[in-house]
Amino acid sequence: MADCIFCRIAAGEIPSNKLYEDDQLLAFYDLDPQAPTHFLVIPKVHIASVAEITPQNSAVIAHIYEVIARLAAELGLEQGFRVVTNCGPQGGQTVPHLHFHVLAGRDMTWPPG
Repeated sequence: MADCIFCRIAAGEIPSNKLYEDDQLLAFYDLDPQAPTHFLVIPKVHIASVAEITPQNSAVIAHIYEVIARLAAELGLEQGFRVVTNCGPQGGQTVPHLHFHVLAGRDMTWPPG
């Protein structure tokens, strides 16, 4: 999708601080981190939100969680981490491309503050 910032990041048109990349997904550090460790994981294929996950595209979601587990281990997040995704404007989603925030290194109680 030409006007999607995450599609443009995945295509390499917009630079990012990459943590991991393969043919299905990209993981990169958040520009405005909300915790000492804060990175995003996005599918390279455009999926607008959780509401658009189907049997035809759901394999990438499993792969995303496999990569999150591996990155968390590599980053030493053995004390725990949080994986957050928002769905739709009323769910707090600000970029209409499915993405997962991975956060660690501070109190992750919910709701915050």
